[in-house]
Amino acid sequence: MPISIIWPILFVVLLILFRALRVVKEYERGVIFFLGKYTGVRGPGLIVLLPILEQMTKVTLRTITMDIPAQRIITKDNVSIDIAAVAYFHVVNAEKSVLAIEQVYSAVNQISQTTVRNVVGQFILDELLSQTLNINTQIKTVIDTHTEPWGVEVTAVEIKDITLPDNMQRAMAKEAEAEREKRAKIIAADGEYQASIKLGEAADVISKHPIALQLRTLQTMAEISVEKNSTIIFPANLLTTLNEAVKFVNKENI
Repeated sequence: MPISIIWPILFVVLLILFRALRVVKEYERGVIFFLGKYTGVRGPGLIVLLPILEQMTKVTLRTITMDIPAQRIITKDNVSIDIAAVAYFHVVNAEKSVLAIEQVYSAVNQISQTTVRNVVGQFILDELLSQTLNINTQIKTVIDTHTEPWGVEVTAVEIKDITLPDNMQRAMAKEAEAEREKRAKIIAADGEYQASIKLGEAADVISKHPIALQLRTLQTMAEISVEKNSTIIFPANLLTTLNEAVKFVNKENI
């Protein structure tokens, strides 16, 4: 056979072999079709396809991070807010992800957006801000129900941003400030109440020991005299107080 004919034939054979050999990575699976009919899933590793007769569609099994774009939502108490979220999902059944739906990733994105809007709309604003974990779980459960027939499992859904209208932010700031003032007044009132109880107990003790009041007066005067520029006015009954104090001390020593 002439060399001019061998080279074209050899080139065609090599081209066919090149197209027949495929490499499927560890995190991928190949969905195989023979003349358009599904025959199975292959991989990972090196696989051989019958040229022209068999085709392969690769599917990745790695977890995919999908941003759910911000969208305007009206809460149950008629507050308009913008919410953005993020979803994590991965393909668990390569066959279903190819045969059951077209463009599975786009489908998951669309069902995630509508689910976030529907679930968040069932809560009032205060619940949305305080029960985020519970809402995330509900959103994940609803999305997972829709994606299960597509061979996709949703790992998690997280609300990552909540944007409130300016007037609502100002109202919430005023509410928070009022709440802090209320707590401060309650704490101050509680302090006054406890102080009054202690003062009452002190008055009971002093009523039993009248000299204690005089000693307290002397102690207060001593504390004032620490300041060199202080002017101390002695009460007229100071000598009487001192005499009573001396008598009390002598009585205690006996």
